[in-house]
Amino acid sequence: MAGKPAVFVDRDGTICFDRHYLADPAGLELIPTVVDGLKKLTKAGVPIIIVTNQSGVARGYFTEEILTKIHNELVKILQKQGASILDIFYCPHMPDAGCDCRKPAPGLLLRASKKHGIDLSKSYVIGDRMMDVEMAHNVSAKGILVPEPGDQYGVDNEVKVSKEKPDFRTSTFSEAADWVLSRLKQKV
Repeated sequence: MAGKPAVFVDRDGTICFDRHYLADPAGLELIPTVVDGLKKLTKAGVPIIIVTNQSGVARGYFTEEILTKIHNELVKILQKQGASILDIFYCPHMPDAGCDCRKPAPGLLLRASKKHGIDLSKSYVIGDRMMDVEMAHNVSAKGILVPEPGDQYGVDNEVKVSKEKPDFRTSTFSEAADWVLSRLKQKV
């Protein structure tokens, strides 16, 4: 598909600290270096799309209305700091639902690609878990691993047992953005 590249970014553990089923916009706390990296991508004109699993909806921890409020607040916070989010796509289903939108399945990326004319093979996914890297590879995108500070999920173990390997791994979102921008410049 002809189209532009985009950067897809996981929410919990990548943009903001994972609060384990965040159900209140007041609980949003950005991870350091995220705003810097998102601003660099925004300034370069790269579309940024958030893709996130949110099974808290199916579990009854919060409604889609509350999730929308959380996402609107996140976009507002980022915009005030100079970072622009094009769109947000989420999976509200349980892990065993068998849907096509729960990461690492590619459904969220495919929907975003169709809606915004994104060439997934020229795109990047930045996340804190190997499922983000796997989702990227499922559509021939590049997968970047940026473990959350403190790495509560043991990403090193995920990497060891995964058949996939990140295309790039770093400790800060800002470095991930620099890597993406350097690769996009090479292709111009």
